[in-house]
Amino acid sequence: MGALDGRVAIITGAGRGIGREHALLFAHEGAKVVVNDLGGALDGSSHAASPAEEVVAEIKAMGGEAVANHDNVAEWEGGQRLVQCALETYGVLHVLVNNAGILRDRVLVNLSEEDWDSVINVHLKGHFVPTRHAANYWREEAKAGHPVKAAIINTSSTSGLLGNIGQSNYGAAKAGIAAFTVIIAEELGRYGVRANAIAPAARTRMTESTPGLSDHVVAPTDASVFDTWDPANISPLVATLAMEDCDITGQVFFVQGGTVRKFQNWTMTSTLEKNDRWSVAELAAQLPTLLQ
Repeated sequence: MGALDGRVAIITGAGRGIGREHALLFAHEGAKVVVNDLGGALDGSSHAASPAEEVVAEIKAMGGEAVANHDNVAEWEGGQRLVQCALETYGVLHVLVNNAGILRDRVLVNLSEEDWDSVINVHLKGHFVPTRHAANYWREEAKAGHPVKAAIINTSSTSGLLGNIGQSNYGAAKAGIAAFTVIIAEELGRYGVRANAIAPAARTRMTESTPGLSDHVVAPTDASVFDTWDPANISPLVATLAMEDCDITGQVFFVQGGTVRKFQNWTMTSTLEKNDRWSVAELAAQLPTLLQ
């Protein structure tokens, strides 16, 4: 018996990297998987169908069930077709893993409007669109009296939650995804839907091209040494959050290697307070004390 027996899951960006590992582990744990991938280059500039098909072939070779989907999840009709693909193929949907993404790294003064729009579109809208269509399906199921135990797992990043030079577009999208997750968890709980997010650290096409990371993500040459950057390390957390009997919701987790840490939302700490309006001179004198 697998941890995900009977579950039907959509995984976006599942043709390579972390998404591929999600798809393989989900299938190993008994889930039926819709493998969504455009087959694009790292910057989203080209499409090739083969990665999704290859993952489906791997899953079928190990006795699992999977179907490939090549819709653009950042397009309204594409997200609708993606959810419909799961329903037409398997008759039901339990899990949505939003993982698709691209990079257009530039420092702000070199960042073009297209670099900004493309990254925000693929990441932030690419999370919103399939989530919106899946949520509508689950709401209708709940309203019809059918039990819903659904899970959404979104993909944020430390680039957004902690910051990283050269990734203001990517970081803004990923921070937005974390906020999106917390909010939809509150909204969708009434329908039996949970939502969580992960901020993974693993060896992918993205991290291999990220300034400051490329030298650190190389796999160890000694097979006996645990590879903390192996993307397969990320997927057990995602599978756990996708389980039917998991009750965790509204959380964001960092995961790398064997480490899982819970992020804390933006939190107010030090305080300045007086019983009247502050003057500029007073704040100029007192504001630095909040940073101590």
